Amino acid sequence: MAGVEHRVQQIDDAVDAWWEPLRAHPVANKVFYGATNLGDFSLIWHLLSSIRALHPARYAEEALEVSAVMAIESVLVNGAIKRLFKRSRPGLASDNTTQHQLRQPLTSSFPSGHASAAFTAAAVMSRRSKLGPVYYAVAAVVSTSRIHVRLHHASDVAGGVVTGVILGRVASRILDRVT
Repeated sequence: MAGVEHRVQQIDDAVDAWWEPLRAHPVANKVFYGATNLGDFSLIWHLLSSIRALHPARYAEEALEVSAVMAIESVLVNGAIKRLFKRSRPGLASDNTTQHQLRQPLTSSFPSGHASAAFTAAAVMSRRSKLGPVYYAVAAVVSTSRIHVRLHHASDVAGGVVTGVILGRVASRILDRVT
């Protein structure tokens, strides 16, 4: 198992080194720090589903469905799955924390809750929408923002994406049966 952990660390280090030049770019910082803050507590997904519910062809129930799914996803990922892993987060420069008002999570780094929530929400919101690719693009930005701000390793984000895709598919199937 140590060989696998070592290889994962090598990949994480390579991604971090590749990403480093983007951290000096002001536009990238605005996009990724903004995305990571909007991803806190799934705020962006609650906002998007609420806006979507305002459309005459939509129902407020869809926004409630998204909120319910996000609550279940949070309990599963942050309350159960993360407890199985004791992975520390990458180093975060203290000036980034105060300058960008980042919330410091207390849970394990693996898997990324932002990535899991993002892809769960994208799957559920895409069910009856032509905007599916937009939701997945937003999910990708929110997920990768965690690498940019150094709150997750790339493998944490990958684990969160996989978790979110699975939870999103399960939730979508359940919602399709009951609605």
